[in-house]
Parts: sequence; C-alpha cells; structure tokens
Amino acid sequence: MSGARQHSKGAGRAFAIWMILGVLGLVLSISIAVSIGAVRVPLGTVWTIVGHHLFPGVIPAQDWPRAHEAIVWQLRLPRSLLAALVGAGLAVVGATLQSATRNPLADPHLLGISSGGAFGAITALLHTGMIFGLITVPLFAFAGAVLATVLVLVVSQVANATSSDRLVLAGVAVSFIVMALANVMIFLGDPRATHMVVFWMLGGLGLAQWAHLVFPAVVLCACSVWFMIRARDFDAMTIGDETAATLGINVTRFRLAAFVAGALVTGVMVAFSGIIGFVGLMVPHIVRMVVGGANGRVLPASLIVGAIFLVWCDILARTIMAPDDIPIGVVTGLIGGLFFVWLLRRGR
Repeated sequence: MSGARQHSKGAGRAFAIWMILGVLGLVLSISIAVSIGAVRVPLGTVWTIVGHHLFPGVIPAQDWPRAHEAIVWQLRLPRSLLAALVGAGLAVVGATLQSATRNPLADPHLLGISSGGAFGAITALLHTGMIFGLITVPLFAFAGAVLATVLVLVVSQVANATSSDRLVLAGVAVSFIVMALANVMIFLGDPRATHMVVFWMLGGLGLAQWAHLVFPAVVLCACSVWFMIRARDFDAMTIGDETAATLGINVTRFRLAAFVAGALVTGVMVAFSGIIGFVGLMVPHIVRMVVGGANGRVLPASLIVGAIFLVWCDILARTIMAPDDIPIGVVTGLIGGLFFVWLLRRGR
C-alpha cells in the first residue's frame, strides 16, 4: 500500500515538472514567435517592450525603433496569443470529445461546428459585407457555429440519437448539409472575393487584435475549469456508459453538456481563426503517450501542448514563404497527416 502511495506521489511530481516545463516552453515559444518575421526583433527587445507596456512605471521606455514597438505589441504578440488560445482550446475539446464518445478519432470539428462557422463567415464575406466593422466575420462565424450546434442537438432529439455513436452521426449529417449550403453561398457570391473565403476556410490568425482576445480567453478559461472539475466523469465515460451510470452519472445529460461546452469553445475559436484541423485530433494522442490516460492529467497537458503546437505552426506559416503568409490550416494538415502515418506504422 505504501509502495503504491509513493509511486502515485512520484508520478504526481513528474507530472508537475512536465507542466512547469510546458509553461516555460510556451512562454519561450511565444517570445520566439514575436521575435521572428520579415523584420526580426531581438528577444531582449521583445521582452523589454512587453514589460514596458505591462509595467510602464517599472520598465521605462528605451530607444528601440518605434516600428519595432508597433510590430511587437500591435501585430505579433496578439497573433501569437491568439494562436496559443486557439491551439489550447481545440486540443482540450478534442481530448474531452474522445473520452465522451470513446472514439479516438473524435475532434472538435466532428459535430458540424466548423461547418457552421464557415457558413457564417462566408455569409459575411460574400453577401452582407462588413456591416459591424472588423468584428463582422467573427460574429457571423460564431453565430453559424452556434446554429450548427443547435441543429445537431435538435436532430439528435428528433432521431432519439442520444448514444455516442448516433450523436456523432447526427453531427456528421449536419456538417454535410451545412457545408453544402456554404458551397451554394460561394457559388452565388462574387468570384473576385472567393480567395478571401478560401483563405479563411483554411485557417488564419490575421484577425488577431487585443480587443478580440478577451472572448476566446474567457470562454476557454470557463469551459476548461468545468472540464477539469468533471475529469473523473470523463474517465468513467471512457470505460463505458454502463459503468458511468453505476457511478451515478447521468450519461445522456453529461454527454450533451460536454458537447455543448465543446461546441462553445470551438465556435469561438473558429470565429477568430477559421477552420484549423488536426489539432484536436492529434494533440491528445501525443499527450496520452507521455502522461497516461487519466483526464486529470490529459486535459491540462493538452492545453499547454496544443498552445505550443499552434504557436510553432503559425511561425512556420509566416516564415516558409516569407513575407507572405500561408494558411495555418495547411501546416497543421500536413503535420497531422504525417503524424497519423507514423502512428499507423507504430501501431502495426
């Protein structure tokens, strides 16, 4: 008994060390992302500029070029923070959906949420115009994601699809229908503007602004806290519905609540970043290889690893064809495809 307790303490200390290293790695990754670009800014200058804006009374302004200050504070830092938020959100939702559905291939885009976001964004870009200013595309995308989630829940209730498999099928059906409608919107829209739609559907972080970061940050924090509070329930769901029910969990209600929370996070992230695939599918698998299958460790680790992963994907997207950006979804798709080829070979 004492040996098991000591093993548990040792595993807990190892996990704490991994998390500390992960947080430090995230801070370093964001710093490098802000430093690298068409105009390189030394890391020391990056930290000084950020420190001056955060603590102006402690760190005075220095003789750095004004252009460097604008690049760091107004452009690259908000973009890197948005990349971290989106990566963390997609990864943690992927981990929860894989547990709630007992499907290792589940990801945040499984339930048609991204398709709904694409439909809303296409409506704004091709048909309504920027009627609310720069917030128009994120606002319409979020509304479309919420509408798609509602449709999935309605279909699941009408078809009595409350089991995990049937709920996933309802999401796939809604996804196909919504994407078909989105393609009709593209066909009817102005051909000269379709390149903007294609870039958005492939993912991009060009909309990052300080004023916009509060929405994904608040939603991610609130839903992540709920996910972690219910980590043991997610563990029970991975064993089976019958086992979870014997432990006092209302399986149907809990699964729907998990899907709604996941849809809320995904909808907000999609609204500000476009459709970015493979993050929620791949990161939880990587995390489980390192920390095991307990969701009390998988969920916080997925937050950190997902954030680091997408920050580095954004660095690649900005530098591979500099000074032009390529859609970040292209980078994540390429890395994700290669990862699963490796995973299949390893599983053989």
